[in-house]
Amino acid sequence: MRDSNLLEMVQAHIAKCGCDLGLDDNVLEILCSSARELAVSLPVRMDNGKLKVFQGFRVQYSDALGPTKGGVRFHPDQNLESVRALAALMAWKCALHDLPLGGAKGGVICNPKELSKGELERLSRAYIRGIRDIIGPHKDIPAPDVSTNSQVMTWMMDEYSKIMGENVFGSVTGKPLFLGGSAGREEATALGGWFVVREAAKEIGLELNEAKIAVQGYGNVGYHSAKLAPGFGCKIIAVSDSKGGIISEVGLDPEAVRKHKSKNGSVVGFPGTKTISNEDLLELDVDILIPAALEGAITDNNAGRIKAKVVAEFANGPTTPEADDIFGKEGRHVLPDILCNAGGVIVSYFEMVQNFDMWQWDESDVRKLLDKRMVKAYGTVMSASREYKVTMRQAAYIVAFKRLVETMKARGWV
Repeated sequence: MRDSNLLEMVQAHIAKCGCDLGLDDNVLEILCSSARELAVSLPVRMDNGKLKVFQGFRVQYSDALGPTKGGVRFHPDQNLESVRALAALMAWKCALHDLPLGGAKGGVICNPKELSKGELERLSRAYIRGIRDIIGPHKDIPAPDVSTNSQVMTWMMDEYSKIMGENVFGSVTGKPLFLGGSAGREEATALGGWFVVREAAKEIGLELNEAKIAVQGYGNVGYHSAKLAPGFGCKIIAVSDSKGGIISEVGLDPEAVRKHKSKNGSVVGFPGTKTISNEDLLELDVDILIPAALEGAITDNNAGRIKAKVVAEFANGPTTPEADDIFGKEGRHVLPDILCNAGGVIVSYFEMVQNFDMWQWDESDVRKLLDKRMVKAYGTVMSASREYKVTMRQAAYIVAFKRLVETMKARGWV
């Protein structure tokens, strides 16, 4: 999906939900605008001694509910429009799950695969220096996203701490445990998604035991989605990455596939499997399809051929509005991104709470609290879907917008 299309998709959801709720133009004007946007140039000394200037962004879409929260992507296709759209999705996600947080997103235009560890560290620190004035534990808290991880977050936290002249572990989330991270953070997005899938299966009468699953994308979220599947009784039969996919009707060992990808650069070629394309994977006859890659994987060109009983959006924006219309007419049970993939930001919120208290929770406690929040959110969205007679996506936006608008009105913003 082109970045402009992702932003158009977000704006289309705003307009549709605004119509459903009868929101006036003043409210829609605020919902369609980001609160703050910052573009920065980041000079970095490369290993060859030359200086290279990278472009970075931070968008704080809405802070009505509290300090903004959102990941930082290092990706060659990033631009301000894509970051703005992703920040908006984060705002709706936080509102839907009743978190005291607003939505933000960050990005740097780069290809991390082409950077040495030293170059990546210098870039991470330069990014924090560039956005230092608008972030902090009570302002905006970055987190990992595509091509960033706990090591990148550690460099960012350390740089912010140097600027502030004191340790500020709560300046970012997604840190290692020994630096104030939260247990369960690495798998949180996927785990939260699986809790929603479990509830959806109960709703539609789908037996999860031996259910066939296909996962598109095998980065952090995709890998953990596959890894957690057996714990819910499911069988992974197909996975893919940017270079292609693999299928085995007898099932895949997610950890063995991960090791193969780490060694060979792709899941393709894993022993005992048949090679398929990403497009083929989406159209497999499976019980549950998990898009866990980048935006725009499901369009009006392929939505009509998708056979999965449940489409669980572990990725942000994997389904275009046109494809969503097709799913709506078919009555397919789609678990929208702002409902399904919020586990990451929820556990990031837990990490913030632990940092404020200077305490660490047991992983079992994190899982229980995450489970409780995801179940509650699913129930709320399902109820709204029935009340307004709309799809699960429209219902999720209705719940999120109602909370956000109520807060803005109470604060006198509209």
